[in-house]
Amino acid sequence: MQIAGLQKLPLLDYSGLVACIVFTKGCNLRCPFCHNASLALNKTDDFLDESEVFDYLKERSGLLDGVVISGGEPLLQPDISDFLERVKKLHYKIKIDTNGTKPDILEDLISRGLADRVAVDIKNSPEGYELACGVKADLEAIQKTIDLLMSGDVEYEFRTTVVKGIHTEESISSLARWIKGAKEYYLQQFKDSGDLIKPCGLSAFSEEQLNKFADIVRPYVPAVQIRGI
Repeated sequence: MQIAGLQKLPLLDYSGLVACIVFTKGCNLRCPFCHNASLALNKTDDFLDESEVFDYLKERSGLLDGVVISGGEPLLQPDISDFLERVKKLHYKIKIDTNGTKPDILEDLISRGLADRVAVDIKNSPEGYELACGVKADLEAIQKTIDLLMSGDVEYEFRTTVVKGIHTEESISSLARWIKGAKEYYLQQFKDSGDLIKPCGLSAFSEEQLNKFADIVRPYVPAVQIRGI
């Protein structure tokens, strides 16, 4: 698997658990606000050997609870299931971060017990999806992912990084109606990581506006929270 890095002790990425994050390379979207542009665009030839990851996981057995698989888009990795099977054999819980465009792969992983929690980045309302993801969006695939999680038993969350010029009150309202009844939804404040796909012209909403967005969502998804403020 193309592993770009290992973040050893994240604080918030897997709710209630102490987990590390494995970052994979490559993505099929081109969101201008993506904070991992070098991973999404495959700009580096540096890889972390899988043996380093598993040596670390074995050493931290009993101290770590889980492993987050992020990216890029991890479900593009052809050997993702083999990697996750090895993680499961070490008795770790697994969280997958995905953009929702590979529902069939996700369904297979869930059916095999290789995903304990799934976080899906819902980029925007259906009408504004192409603006947010930078390419023509496969909305049918994203709908299938939404339906899979909302009708299933695996833990999940939907989340949206909100950016001025891309999101509006109208688009957030449409998005909320799209995922009506979801268990958890997070509005994430945009932050310039210094490694963006579009390096200029993007800015964050104020805390006041984020709270206004949250109020718009709550009639459809009561369990909405704000991250990053």
